[in-house]
Amino acid sequence: MQNERIKKARTRRNWRSRRKIFGTPERPRLVVFRSSRHIYAQIIDDLAGVTLASASSRAKGLRDSVKYGGNQDAAKVVGAAIAKQAMDVGIKAICFDRNGYKYHGRVKALADAARETGLAL
Repeated sequence: MQNERIKKARTRRNWRSRRKIFGTPERPRLVVFRSSRHIYAQIIDDLAGVTLASASSRAKGLRDSVKYGGNQDAAKVVGAAIAKQAMDVGIKAICFDRNGYKYHGRVKALADAARETGLAL
């Protein structure tokens, strides 16, 4: 019962934020998804409907450097990795889509790590 309420609240927050956030080729959208055990990030160009870069705590290159994928340390590693991939593709600025999650904990750690690596949020 409580999990359904939490999911509905997140979905409602997601709808509210997605009305305003739209990724363009000049400034694509960085989307975060977090599960209880892992964290995922994608950079999406909404006009073309294409994923430009992605990183997760389950990815081969990051799996060895992350002991457990559901904590802030893993989120920092994923944030740095997605920022590095974005820089390699030529993306310098993005709009951040927290996907209905509160800007706190792992979501904030991922965003801060991406900023520190050089992405403009």
